Amino acid sequence: MQERIQQLTAELQALTAHSEQEVEDLRIKYISKKGLVSQLFDEFKTVPNEEKRQVGQLLNALKTLATDKINELRASLSSGGDDEGLGIDWSRTAYPTPLGSRHPLTIVQQEICSIFARLGFSIAEGPEIEDDWHVFSALNFAEDHPARDMQDTFFVRNAPGTLLRPHTSSVQTRTMLESEPPIRVICPGRVYRNEAISYRAHCFFHQLEALYVDQNVSFADLKQVLLYFAQEMFGTDTKIRLRPSYFPFTEPSAEMDISCNICGGKGCNFCKHTGWVEILGCGMVDPNVLENCGIDSRKYSGYALGMGVERITNLKYRVSDLRLFSENDVRFLEQFKAAH
Repeated sequence: MQERIQQLTAELQALTAHSEQEVEDLRIKYISKKGLVSQLFDEFKTVPNEEKRQVGQLLNALKTLATDKINELRASLSSGGDDEGLGIDWSRTAYPTPLGSRHPLTIVQQEICSIFARLGFSIAEGPEIEDDWHVFSALNFAEDHPARDMQDTFFVRNAPGTLLRPHTSSVQTRTMLESEPPIRVICPGRVYRNEAISYRAHCFFHQLEALYVDQNVSFADLKQVLLYFAQEMFGTDTKIRLRPSYFPFTEPSAEMDISCNICGGKGCNFCKHTGWVEILGCGMVDPNVLENCGIDSRKYSGYALGMGVERITNLKYRVSDLRLFSENDVRFLEQFKAAH
């Protein structure tokens, strides 16, 4: 009998229940009139006299344990304690809610900002609806520059001189007007241009520009920043190439290519078998721009650079169609969950 008592004691200590009905079934099984504990009490009559004292104590302890355990299970269900033990949140929805992911443009833009933050750049932002002076005149654009035409820029019909910014350089203008050198900022944001929508162009896209103005800033400083950015973004084996170019607001100006990260510079269809891919424009800030913004060009110099976030994302993730970034196709966006 003592072995059976020990066996029942072990069973009772391990009891669990997930509902009131289960608790009631356990009560009937162990402590009802026909339960296992009651059966042992009925068999107590057959125990030899010399063992009755010891067995009686064990039986009483077993009955107390059974009663306490059943009450404990019932109380835990009514207070929710068992739910906590199971890790169940009864307030949540019946069906699991699928988690989304960050947009690939957001992932890349934040990565670019993080790289420049390590170089001491801070983020500057400005309005998307701008005026002609901040977008063009202050940046040395000629009155007859093609960018001022309706074919290239979205102008607000009922507000002359007001337009949707075609680049984030206007943020650089505002920063130079409002701040004293040294200035070291990056300007991310959405821009708009009057272009036909295709796999390689869109009427709105995202730019990120950088500006550094201080004493004795040289083109060598710009080149070192460009090399650091390219290798941090695309890998330490990445090489850069600077080609002479023209922008109204920088002189000298250049366009930067990187060694193709698909073929490793050997030549492929993506890089048109040149081994190089253009990613951004850059140059030294034109002295006229500094003067327009109230900065003494004889004392200060600076560099600026700008890139399309979509272009960098295309290169990083090999996306061949710009339209995918704005169509909100879940099948496309779900592919970037691992990029977090």
